[in-house]
Amino acid sequence: MPDSLADRARDAVASRAELPGMTLLEHLEELRRRIMWSAVSLVPAFLVVWHFHEQVFEFMQRPIIHVLHKNDPTAKLVVTSPTDAFNLYLKISLVGGLFLASPFILYQAWLFISPGLYRKEKGYVVPFMVATVSLFLSGGYFGYRIVFPYAMDFLISFGSQFQQMITVGEYTNLLMTVILGLGLIFEEPIIIFFLALMGMVSPGFLWRNVRYAILISFIIAAVITPTPDIMSMCIIAAPMIVLYGLSIGVAALAYPSQRKSTEENQP
Repeated sequence: MPDSLADRARDAVASRAELPGMTLLEHLEELRRRIMWSAVSLVPAFLVVWHFHEQVFEFMQRPIIHVLHKNDPTAKLVVTSPTDAFNLYLKISLVGGLFLASPFILYQAWLFISPGLYRKEKGYVVPFMVATVSLFLSGGYFGYRIVFPYAMDFLISFGSQFQQMITVGEYTNLLMTVILGLGLIFEEPIIIFFLALMGMVSPGFLWRNVRYAILISFIIAAVITPTPDIMSMCIIAAPMIVLYGLSIGVAALAYPSQRKSTEENQP
């Protein structure tokens, strides 16, 4: 049994030495190909969302409109230049297209990493796709449905003595930061799964460092949250800590199979 994280990493690299190798240029070419196909997939997804951009914006502005109408039933988001509305629809169509094309983009990520996996590990493609897409969409929905409404309610209620004039650009940037940030954060168990599969982390290592994981979760939450209050930060940090706990269980499932593969490939 390896005694340290460095030993585990060296053993993992050695155990995969028998896999078909790729040069640095081949890796870069493969990365370029996957990025290109991901970008191409965004084009039809963007056009689909653009066709429904008014309905999409109606859906996106519901959290803020609901909060604004508590104080003023006629309140609306405002624009400060003639180009704001057009730029807004471009942004929401791009982000909406990203969510719409996320299954294909995540599959390209799988195709990029799969050459470094054993044949048995390549059979994880279906669970990988289901888990990554589900977690990404769940993170975005959690941000839209839970985090952002609470944050907007806090901010607007805090300044209720003033005339609220919120621009569509500021609102959209905040919303996109929250939903995209949480969508990526919710991929934590998938990242841990592959690190454990390759022997770079173990359940024991994750458990011993849980206090640091909690600290990092609150630091990330403080960066992502659009409000300075403690409650908003806790709302974001809580699922991150839960996901870390889930990641320990995921690592426990992946790490033994990696160790068995290592033993089978040792001469």
